[in-house]
Amino acid sequence: MFTLAEVASLNDIQPTYRILKPWWDVFMDYLAVVMLMVAIFAGTMQLTKDQVVCLPVLPSPVSSKAHTPPGNADVTTDIPKIEAATDQDGQAISDISIGTPAVTPDVPLRVTYPHTDPTVPSQEAKKEKRDPTGRKTNLDFQQYVFINQMCYHLALPWYSKYFPYLALIHTIILMVSSNFWFKYPKTCSKVEHFVSILGKCFESPWTTKALSETACEDSEENKQRITGAQTLPKHVSTSSDEGSPSASTPMIQKTGFKFSAEKPVIEVPSMTILDKKDGEQAKALFEKVRKFRAHVEDSDLIYKLYVVQTVIKTAKFIFILCYTANFVNAISFEHVCKPKVEHLTGYEVFECTHNMAYMLKKLLISYISIICVYGFICLYTLFWLFRIPLKEYSFEKVREESSFSDIPDVKNDFAFLLHMVDQYDQLYSKRFGVFLSEVSENKLREISLNHEWTFEKLRQHVSRNAQDKQELHLFMLSGVPDAVFDLTDLDVLKLELIPEAKIPAKISQMTNLQELHLCHCPAKVEQTAFSFLRDHLRCLHVKFTDVAEIPAWVYLLKNLRELYLIGNLNSENNKMIGLESLRELRHLKILHVKSNLTKVPSNITDVAPHLTKLVIHNDGTKLLVLNSLKKMMNVAELELQNCELERIPHAIFSLSNLQELDLKSNSIRTIEEIISFQHLKRLTCLKLWHNKIVTIPPSITHVKNLESLYFSNNKLESLPVAVCSLQKLRCLDVSYNNISMIPIEIGLLQNLQHLHITGNKVDVLPKQLFKCVKLRTLNLGQNCITSLPDKIGQLSQLTQLELKGNCLDRLPAQLGQCRMLKKSGLVVEDHLFDTLPLEVKEALNQDTNVPFVNGI
Repeated sequence: MFTLAEVASLNDIQPTYRILKPWWDVFMDYLAVVMLMVAIFAGTMQLTKDQVVCLPVLPSPVSSKAHTPPGNADVTTDIPKIEAATDQDGQAISDISIGTPAVTPDVPLRVTYPHTDPTVPSQEAKKEKRDPTGRKTNLDFQQYVFINQMCYHLALPWYSKYFPYLALIHTIILMVSSNFWFKYPKTCSKVEHFVSILGKCFESPWTTKALSETACEDSEENKQRITGAQTLPKHVSTSSDEGSPSASTPMIQKTGFKFSAEKPVIEVPSMTILDKKDGEQAKALFEKVRKFRAHVEDSDLIYKLYVVQTVIKTAKFIFILCYTANFVNAISFEHVCKPKVEHLTGYEVFECTHNMAYMLKKLLISYISIICVYGFICLYTLFWLFRIPLKEYSFEKVREESSFSDIPDVKNDFAFLLHMVDQYDQLYSKRFGVFLSEVSENKLREISLNHEWTFEKLRQHVSRNAQDKQELHLFMLSGVPDAVFDLTDLDVLKLELIPEAKIPAKISQMTNLQELHLCHCPAKVEQTAFSFLRDHLRCLHVKFTDVAEIPAWVYLLKNLRELYLIGNLNSENNKMIGLESLRELRHLKILHVKSNLTKVPSNITDVAPHLTKLVIHNDGTKLLVLNSLKKMMNVAELELQNCELERIPHAIFSLSNLQELDLKSNSIRTIEEIISFQHLKRLTCLKLWHNKIVTIPPSITHVKNLESLYFSNNKLESLPVAVCSLQKLRCLDVSYNNISMIPIEIGLLQNLQHLHITGNKVDVLPKQLFKCVKLRTLNLGQNCITSLPDKIGQLSQLTQLELKGNCLDRLPAQLGQCRMLKKSGLVVEDHLFDTLPLEVKEALNQDTNVPFVNGI
């Protein structure tokens, strides 16, 4: 046998699951326990006391009266006395006191007229006549036992015998149906995960802090309403369980304020301090909730399973009620049994009694009553399931009562679980909603961030850049720490990969801040912060993936001097993604665009009147349309790098104020158009390096104002004499070409200060080269030079000399005459340096106060 506790365990669930048990499920669980007790009680009674007692049905006795002969009035008819005995089990045993033969059904009892004994008093005869008499049977004990057992199975209705077992089976099925969704593996795992997360969210200190902060924020907004309570009756107080303000309700009803007409008293909810451990746990909870939502919202299995088990319970209730009601009247105390064993007992019909009939009938009526209540609750559950869409859950009320207006609505199994929790306690879903809000998560990140990045830690990360400015670089943080804005002496602030960056009004303290970098960081600014940036910011770098990431306030910085844009400005179908208007950038001088442009953006013309430098760095995309350049009349510096240009664009020849042109890393092969540069009277620097130029045309002589000429990393095979006619030339770079000879006319460049011929095939240095006495830099490395002329000593201003990678076997002692040259500026093999005289080496090793000058 099994105990009640063992069967009741089928109805047990984990205590933590009880938050998913609405009142009707709990009530049905109790009803199931009562039904279980009824079934077990009935079964126990039936096993221990259930039995029937049967007696044979005898023919009606013949009441023949004895006729007294005439004249013999004293003779009376006397019925023999029959004593009925019963055995110890209560079965009837016949005992004929007068020794008459056993009575058979066919033969009635014979009446004996005893002779009147004159010695027996007449009163005794009358007394014997009045004693109760029974009817004898001819059955023995074993026959009664046999008949009782036969009639138990034949005479009793089957429901009287199996009611306890049926009730037990039905109850077990109902118990299993009620809790199957807690046991089924595919739903049990989700339910367990949900309950675990829900409990942690409910108990998390961050939930309390977030809701109390909301209350405190709104208390400031409603301060006037509270002080206006003097017009109300005295000692009026209102409170709320939730502590979250509603947009339509005064703050006094949401934050536990108590006040009287005499003196308003505000009880502000205490602000909890979130330590680092609690903060980390809360951040982990946000991540768990996000993943759980993504996992559960795409399925409605839990909802369907709950509906199915409710339908099964309802159908079970209808089935039980239908067939049970028909058998209530079948349970009775008396039964007629015809076992067809006349050949064994001599009797055909037996009258039987069922001693448990009344008890079973009462238990059955009780069971039916409980089942009816159970069934009505099942019907109510079905009504609730289909009355509202349980696969959708709205946090509208929570959004109204709190500052977290971004809490999203959920659907499918996630929504159904929240509806079930609401039946237990709506406070659970409200606290759970805090962890669905991005605003709440951002607040948590902000608090954790400020705990981690203190002023002292940020000060340690401040460094000095190449321009000797104080710079702070923040990378991949959840936000911008508040302590950053206490670094009032900071010059440069770099924010990289900080998607939730916010610039508060405190930035106005950073009076030295003039340069800001936003790398994949669409920062949001407050109005006061924007006013400060608009007036003080001079240089802004914005790196983005999509043009939409560029903050709108960038286009309104009227005092901005330099703007660097790095990102994708061209769509897949080669249509330009337009920038917003730049006309508000009235003081912009430098615009640097590193992208994949196919044409110069037309918006650039908005800043044409005051733009002095335009840089376009492409990623190898061919720049086809440059007509907009014609409007850049005031541009002094123009860089078009890596734009796949094959010739010098004609639009450039219209830029009359152009002073420096850089066409680095293109595909230019010929530069016959260079003669047109003669119209650009201010052009002083021409950079055509990293192209495919083979020759320099003689027409370059017409560009007389050139001071710097860069042809490095091309395919030049000679250095034309025409270059030597550029009398103003101060820097000439023809490194990494195929030049084998330097023309003797090189000596005409009397203003030449920097000459770079590294990586060519030069084997002889003309003596005329050393007439360029203003040379400061002479790079001759990686050539085929076999000797260095003694006239090298004429270059008294030389500070850098590169000779490494040649075929030299010694260095001339005249190097000692180059007073400005020191060992740090001499790039040569060590064994060649050792060939110099000792006094020359000592002179080169001496320090000098003359600064190193590099004009590249």
